[in-house]
Amino acid sequence: MRKTGLLVAFSVLLLFATGCWNRRELNDLAIAVAVGIDKADNNYRVSVQVVDPSEVAAKKGGGTRTPVTMYQSSGQTIMEAIRRMTTVSPRKIYASHLRMLVVQEQVAKEGIGEVLDLLSRDHEVRTDFYIVVAKDTRAADTLKILTHLESIPANHLFSSLQTSQRSWSPTVAVTLDRLIADIVSEGKNPAVTGLRVKGEREIGETRQNVEEIAASAQLQYSGLAVFKKDKLVGWLDETESKAYNYILDQVTGSAGIVPCPGGGKVSLEVVRSKTKVKSKLENGEPRIKITVQIELSVSEVTCGIDLTKRESIEQLEKLEENKVRNFITETIKRVQRDYQSDIFGFGDVIHRSHPKYWKTAKADWDRRFAQLPVDLNVESNIRLIGTESSSFLKEMKKKE
Repeated sequence: MRKTGLLVAFSVLLLFATGCWNRRELNDLAIAVAVGIDKADNNYRVSVQVVDPSEVAAKKGGGTRTPVTMYQSSGQTIMEAIRRMTTVSPRKIYASHLRMLVVQEQVAKEGIGEVLDLLSRDHEVRTDFYIVVAKDTRAADTLKILTHLESIPANHLFSSLQTSQRSWSPTVAVTLDRLIADIVSEGKNPAVTGLRVKGEREIGETRQNVEEIAASAQLQYSGLAVFKKDKLVGWLDETESKAYNYILDQVTGSAGIVPCPGGGKVSLEVVRSKTKVKSKLENGEPRIKITVQIELSVSEVTCGIDLTKRESIEQLEKLEENKVRNFITETIKRVQRDYQSDIFGFGDVIHRSHPKYWKTAKADWDRRFAQLPVDLNVESNIRLIGTESSSFLKEMKKKE
């Protein structure tokens, strides 16, 4: 009787042990590392950069094909275009290893909500890939450029965006989750990095581009795309993009130039930056206060300034403070005047600090944001001056 009971129990358990029901062999998949979304004749044109596993494995032996290939298809919706892609791709597109999503400027102007809706619903798609906007070119064109150092262009774009944000700070590495959160937020609008093709695009699409020391075409990040909800409304240039990152406390490293009091220049490296954004109500209306604290080191001197003197250091600190204060202030004014889009998240700060006021203001926040007064305080401290207190160029000129 006991044996019969165990047999029945095992039989029932076997019904649930069906194995990996959704298992798929690697040989049946086309691993997508980048997707480009364009518009053509009111249809979506989807381009997918797919890894060629055999070519990547054979790269040390000198393969004859490019390490990636690209498939394209059109449809009234993105899903239709992707499924129609099976008519040209021998394998089904597998997007779990996606690194980059490139959206054409025209698509971004019309709204990227439909694009993000598909990706957010797909259970196979992770949310840690980066999203950029193709500037003055088609998204498909950016995915055709072959790159040095990284044989897979999508990996090049992914790493370059991370490095640029950490070391130069005019770019932002925006993931799917963050972009959707900014779109649905009542107090903040998104900003996304722009991507363009620099140089001769036709050569960049061939192996010749990576067989030369200086590539004929390169992929370059350029400015930030300003969004109002899911629609692109304008662009920030490099300096304005850096101001955006200062306000959002996203500057971990950068560099700048200030003039020497007597002529020449000094290059300063941003070692650390901290920004605090607060709000207060004056006569029932909000006011924003921003404090930016920057720690710097001297990295290059092309003048005769004596860095052993405290007054010289203080002069450089004041010059840096004025420069940063000016470009941040001008950026805020331009965004308020030209775009009326709160990409800085001032509304979110007010929402947290003054929830009662926010209930009455959120429906009309774009207009209120355009008139919002902002006070800015910048403090800079030069901590390091390098191994030399004065440039050898000064001594060289004495001997001339």
